[in-house]
Amino acid sequence: MRLLVRRIVWLVCAAFVTNAWCRGHPVEGTLHRRNYFYVGGSFIQQSGANGTVVHGQMYVEYLVPAKVTKPYPLLFIEGMGMTGTNILNTPDGRLGWADYFMSKGYELYIVDQPARARSPWIQGVDGMQTVFNVKHVESLFTAVERYKIWSQAHLHTQWPGNGSFGDPTYDQFYKSMHPALKSSVETSNLILSAGSKLIKSIGVRHGIDLRNGNRLTQNSSSQDVILLTHSQSGPFGWTLGDANPSKVKAIVALEPTGPPFGEAVFSTVLDRPYGITTIPVIYDPPLLRPSDLRKVVDSFDSSANYTCYKQAEPARKLANLSKFPIFMITSQSSYHAVYDGCTAQFLAQAGVDVQHVRLEDIGIYGNGHMMFMEKNNIEVADVVLRWLDRTFEHHAAALSLNTINV
Repeated sequence: MRLLVRRIVWLVCAAFVTNAWCRGHPVEGTLHRRNYFYVGGSFIQQSGANGTVVHGQMYVEYLVPAKVTKPYPLLFIEGMGMTGTNILNTPDGRLGWADYFMSKGYELYIVDQPARARSPWIQGVDGMQTVFNVKHVESLFTAVERYKIWSQAHLHTQWPGNGSFGDPTYDQFYKSMHPALKSSVETSNLILSAGSKLIKSIGVRHGIDLRNGNRLTQNSSSQDVILLTHSQSGPFGWTLGDANPSKVKAIVALEPTGPPFGEAVFSTVLDRPYGITTIPVIYDPPLLRPSDLRKVVDSFDSSANYTCYKQAEPARKLANLSKFPIFMITSQSSYHAVYDGCTAQFLAQAGVDVQHVRLEDIGIYGNGHMMFMEKNNIEVADVVLRWLDRTFEHHAAALSLNTINV
């Protein structure tokens, strides 16, 4: 297959010898197969001329490398205003995390959240939307060193380009952003519904083995999965893992929304009644109502507009999230550097097997919130890979005896 692809590319370039891409850009990336499908959603009857429509469905892009050598696929869920294109390539045209992890033998499932981008928002059914303006994106993600809203912001050096409106890389990034649902509760419930359906069917869909297109027998079963979340989707990882503890093998959380119970830095609103989520997760002993989850102040920093809450002892345990490991990554210069430690502490207090790494502590400096598309994005991806390799070393060794060729 590889020789066939190279032959096709050679023929295309030979036919168009003046094509600048063929002259200046060698073929690169990881040989793979691509598929897409939709999960979830419900058909509803609208009044008037609209008739029957579907809403809540979620777009899923499935990428499988020529050789699958890892035991569990990765499921990437994007953050606020973003889409699955976040990890396909960088805004300045470099290879993204999708290529990197496929080159290491991972299958990937990449989604667009319900009511966003390729997962359509339905007028009159889905809730109100919000969109980030140019200044918001500059000050939080791409040019934070210029705005200096939080104390670590001046350390930001890794964004490609100057991170400001008019810069070609910034403009490419900003153009990729989409309106998002304003309600965290609405988004969380839509993701929980569609995401759980996806997790239960990973590797298997409508009687087809997505790895090779073969029909499955009735005894065929779905695969387990590793969740890869970022920012807003961090709590979606918690709720999906909580609802599907037998199918989720691990969660890699890149700067998940936090800190526990409420906001920090930009606001102090207490909008996460279940500690790390806006919708219920399972605690032991069980909660009869959100107020049963008693919180106390662990630390307070008025200069950072930040309060760290933890549970009052004896702490309730996150019964299902404690069934698999969680890996949290925080960059040096992001606003998450202020409070991600509090989120990790809350998880640990609740009995979760969590490891939290600050990139600067392992010699990786200057990253911001969009670490997976910054100049050293592959260096950061390698941190994730090494943790996955250590965590699932014995599983990978078993799979290598029966490597899957696509």
